[in-house]
Amino acid sequence: MRFVIPGEVIAETPKRDIENSYVENGKTYSAVVGFYYEEKGKVQQLEGPFIPKKGDMVVGVVIEARHNNYLVDINSPYKGILFERGRGPSLITGQVILARVSFVDEVKNVELEDAKVLKGGEIVEIKSAKVPRVLGKSASMLLMLKEMTGCEIVVGANGRVWIVGENSPVATYAILKIEREAHIPGLTDRIKQFLEKELKR
Repeated sequence: MRFVIPGEVIAETPKRDIENSYVENGKTYSAVVGFYYEEKGKVQQLEGPFIPKKGDMVVGVVIEARHNNYLVDINSPYKGILFERGRGPSLITGQVILARVSFVDEVKNVELEDAKVLKGGEIVEIKSAKVPRVLGKSASMLLMLKEMTGCEIVVGANGRVWIVGENSPVATYAILKIEREAHIPGLTDRIKQFLEKELKR
């Protein structure tokens, strides 16, 4: 893994199947600020808005209850529509939910399904591109956060993180620290040391 910026060469040969990259004069360049994983052939973007895709789990806020559906803010340029009135949870404006993106069409109409109400707690918003760093490899970072703070934590692909528990202020600060320092090596060790120090207070 290495940090890359737009226009930086990531391969000396043309590789047209790498997302967030482009090919020019026989070489492949990064099109974004992010991390390049050579073994996976993947550029992970660190900036930019959340663009939903099928299967994403998102933390949303109900902003309108309609006749047969709900309009949901999913922290994206696009709103989500939940078609579950009468056969799902009865929702009200302002409620926080966890839902799955079931469909996205070519003009980014976003349909949601399998909604679950997230009661109490608080919401932290981070850049959606930093979500993989909050999760960690095989969800290792998220597991450490949960175990050390004792909090229940739900991380949406859209950059919204729901936290509930006595140590939620510490968990919140740790997540914001991950977002700020995502590009610096040794992140897991620094977060562990931070949590150990803060939880002893």
